[in-house]
Amino acid sequence: MALSLYVDNDRWRAHQQTVIQQFPGIVPVCKGNGYGFGHERLADEATAFGADILAVGTTYEAARTKDLFGGDLLVLTPFRKDEEPVPLPDRAIRSVSSVEGVGLMRGARVVIEVMSSMKRHGVTEQDLPRLHAAIDEVRLEGFAIHLPLDRADGSDAVEEVIGWMDRLRAARLPLDTMFVSHLLPEEFAVLQQQFPQTRFRARIGTRLWLGDHAATEYRGAILDVSRVAKGERFGYRQAKASGDGWLVVVAGGTSHGVGLESPKALHGITPRAKGVARAGLATVNRNLSPFVWAGKQRWFAEPPHMQVSILFVPADAPEPHVGEELVAILRHTTTAVDRTVDR
Repeated sequence: MALSLYVDNDRWRAHQQTVIQQFPGIVPVCKGNGYGFGHERLADEATAFGADILAVGTTYEAARTKDLFGGDLLVLTPFRKDEEPVPLPDRAIRSVSSVEGVGLMRGARVVIEVMSSMKRHGVTEQDLPRLHAAIDEVRLEGFAIHLPLDRADGSDAVEEVIGWMDRLRAARLPLDTMFVSHLLPEEFAVLQQQFPQTRFRARIGTRLWLGDHAATEYRGAILDVSRVAKGERFGYRQAKASGDGWLVVVAGGTSHGVGLESPKALHGITPRAKGVARAGLATVNRNLSPFVWAGKQRWFAEPPHMQVSILFVPADAPEPHVGEELVAILRHTTTAVDRTVDR
């Protein structure tokens, strides 16, 4: 009885191949919880399709992944002067986002991040004259630019990359390899065509592993079912049942990420109105669960427990039974399953 991730392997891998063909030289990204699959699973997948490099989030992830993947490991979090040292093999490549950082990485393999319109981290155009001397002390693997997902100002991703290519070229910095993120396949192709002497390498996680939603499905097993009448008290807080129906105990609680949400960027009136409505219902202890029964998302009967959730299924719905599974709409990057089932 578990919260399970079902994976249609044929479909999942067919999608991977589509992305790999669209982005030659792809750098698969495996960070966080491994996009719900785990580092070991994704490292195996990357090895199977012949990736020579795997991008991970942190040095700690690199240390855990070094025995799972035999190629190079690109650490995406930039080096910081006072960071805790983590022993890594020579095949680890560090991202660096400042001239000072490059100066402290003498002899190391590095990728230098440039400051994009993300405004997160990276060297600026004003840094480039000093950068020219600093790279002599490191093994430069290329430059990298991390682009935004949305462009509300109408700006163009390709033009932003070209702008940085022009700046780096004007500073007489090597343009052998440029790592890019969040480009469309046609944008990637345009850049490769326009700069044939540069090898563009797309760092891709979400599109690669989660691009085909129908290839994966979460399901929680029903552990217990109890009939309740309207007004009957139940649970930790002894709340009253809102009607006749069933209390359904299903695998999947806060330790799995059920009931936990990260902030979302809402666009448009309808999504914002739904957000306001959800917040209002939450103030009267009405919270919609991610579990689906008989075609509808069901309400939590009370806040999810550590490993299970208790749902209220009204009497007009089909009766749930122990051992059946409920589909769960969960976010891959915040979910930890008990098991993965290959189909």
